[in-house]
Amino acid sequence: MEAAPGGKRSKLLPESAYRKLKPGEEYHPIVPATSSLAEITSWSVTTGIIMVIIFAAAGIYMALRAGNAIETAIPIAILAISLGRLKQLKSTILENVIVQSIGQASGVVAAGAAFLIPALYINELTPPWWQIFLACFIGGSLGVVLIIPLRKYFVKDLHGELPFPEGTAINEILVSGESTAATAFKVLIIAFCIGAAYDFLVEFFHLWNPEITSGVILGGMGEAMTGIRMDITISGLAALFGLGYIIGLRYASIIAAGSVLSYLVFIPVVYLFGSQMGGFEYAGTVYDIATMSSDQIFNQLVKNIGIGAIAVSGIIGIMKMGKIVIGSISLGFKGLKGGGHAAPEDPRTQLDMSPRNVLLVQFGTAALLGLLFFIVALTTVDTATGQNYSLGDGLLYAAVGAVVGYALSFLFTPVAAQAIAIVGVNPVSGMTLITVVMTILVLVSFGLKGTGGMFVALIVGTAVCTALSTSGALITDFKIGYWIGATPRQQERWKFLGLAVAALVVAFVIPIMDSGYGFLQRDQDTGQIVRDAAGTPMSNTEQLPAPQANMIAAVSRGLLNDPAKQPWLFYGLGGVIAIVLFMAGVPMLAFALGMYLPIAINLAILCGAFTAWIVGKTGGSERMRKARSEQGILIASGLMAGAAIFGILTAILRLPDVGSWFGLGAIIQYLSVGVQMTTQNGLLKENPLHWYEGITGQGLSLAMFVLLGVVCFFLARWGARRTIREEDEFAARQEQRRF
Repeated sequence: MEAAPGGKRSKLLPESAYRKLKPGEEYHPIVPATSSLAEITSWSVTTGIIMVIIFAAAGIYMALRAGNAIETAIPIAILAISLGRLKQLKSTILENVIVQSIGQASGVVAAGAAFLIPALYINELTPPWWQIFLACFIGGSLGVVLIIPLRKYFVKDLHGELPFPEGTAINEILVSGESTAATAFKVLIIAFCIGAAYDFLVEFFHLWNPEITSGVILGGMGEAMTGIRMDITISGLAALFGLGYIIGLRYASIIAAGSVLSYLVFIPVVYLFGSQMGGFEYAGTVYDIATMSSDQIFNQLVKNIGIGAIAVSGIIGIMKMGKIVIGSISLGFKGLKGGGHAAPEDPRTQLDMSPRNVLLVQFGTAALLGLLFFIVALTTVDTATGQNYSLGDGLLYAAVGAVVGYALSFLFTPVAAQAIAIVGVNPVSGMTLITVVMTILVLVSFGLKGTGGMFVALIVGTAVCTALSTSGALITDFKIGYWIGATPRQQERWKFLGLAVAALVVAFVIPIMDSGYGFLQRDQDTGQIVRDAAGTPMSNTEQLPAPQANMIAAVSRGLLNDPAKQPWLFYGLGGVIAIVLFMAGVPMLAFALGMYLPIAINLAILCGAFTAWIVGKTGGSERMRKARSEQGILIASGLMAGAAIFGILTAILRLPDVGSWFGLGAIIQYLSVGVQMTTQNGLLKENPLHWYEGITGQGLSLAMFVLLGVVCFFLARWGARRTIREEDEFAARQEQRRF
């Protein structure tokens, strides 16, 4: 690899930064090992913590509401540079590296928690906040100490052989961002305010109806489409628009194609044939298709095809990386022997935590996992007997869970790191699914079933998933530090603080999201959980889809409860579709997510992606078009972060207890324009007004959603012009200094 992506490499970086070194050649970073440049300061640590709080909350919000996590590393790097310039004494590049390294913990913990924790709620198991915190923090810490022994091999020994696509992009920002940091910061903040204001006006004040439906907008044609269960909906939210903006048109189109297959093919076909059959039983449930809406057909039947496709896509993803898996496992054993540690006499830029401390933390986290599982086992009721598990059973299940969790983390951690280093994609979903299935099978062999087995298996999965996410992110941090000249030991130590703060944020946000929006559907009149004919609780896919968690919940429920009552035919059909997509060269997971997620979400994502495509194709010159396109990650990150933070605020304000504490209930009812808000059975009830659900509310929503795209277009154009001007001014100053 000769240069950064796009052929552009910062002039500050050594010529050998991205290429393989010649025999006997050493790489010398920007900041020499002998330098005493400020690295760990109160500013860098405090700023890093603030970044963790903001982006952990935003990340978990986006993962739950849209099925995709927010990209945190690049906006954090931009903010570190921009905020560092506001100091009286400008921040050093090493301080910015630490800010980015600490802040990056937000994304990995949010990803780990979003995959598993909602599955507990979906299966009617409500973990206390401290269990969520410990599972995420312990798992993340385990990921740190398992990847440390492999740092030198991945980062130094294989220099120039692994592309590190994400790390390269972040590195270029940290090194070259000085020239355009002011404009980048302004674009990010403006987009943040737009996203916050847009979604807050929609979800708190209800100024217009975010759900744009074909049945209303298309008039008679839309009503005819509804008659054959061919409904199209768009969720006009800034958060989803921003997600599409950053995903890009290709992948957004593939995701939308999955929705088209589910909503415009499978649902009408099921209705066409099923409505002629009357009531029939399948997988222990009686269905009367003729009386079911398109949403009911999707949620109770078609969605299961998407679950099967997601599961098989994850497994195929692991199989595709067979060489990486086998090679990484051998590296893991090599690292356990201490072969990857730097010697004490090595330079500052090659110093890790001591091998002794690394092993102590490894064994300590494994012991804490066992203690957590022991407490979970003792406090969980055995559904078979209706009693708590005995002390002996608790010790047995704790030991099994700790061993399985540690072993799978050890085996998969280098896989995640090497995948990130090579392709920039961490195959967490497939490895997490394998972890949960293996854990369940082991626990079942020891006699643990029902809710107890499900609780322990999903907590094990949470820890392992967070460990894998952390290892992939940390190896990227290590490479960035290697290029620039940071101290690995400092990155490792302060990563624990970032993980602790992120885990604490996630542990509070997830229960708030459940209380404010709900992972399960509830009847607004009675407050009771809505169930299908088989008694299975219905997940609230319209507001909190959490696709990976729903997949894990379905798999764990099927393995631990009654396998015969699971829709294996639909799962199998989804698996076949995933295999066909793989053979055709179509990204399986993207298409599978589209099949699972509501079409309202995916069409909104497609709108954002289409806007980004238009932005990147317009401009008077190639340089201008590229500059406009490069504003995308700033605009998208700002939109999603702003919408997410205020979305969480909306969830808090929807809590009846908050309203009673601060007297907000009457204020909320007064300020809500299109919806009458009342409190009933401890829940905030929404009664939409006629104009809100009709053409007025949805037409206004369509107009505002188009306006959002127009505003983003002009923001990208403004940011591109400012960026080019700043680049030219910076280049002129650099040229003057030469003379």
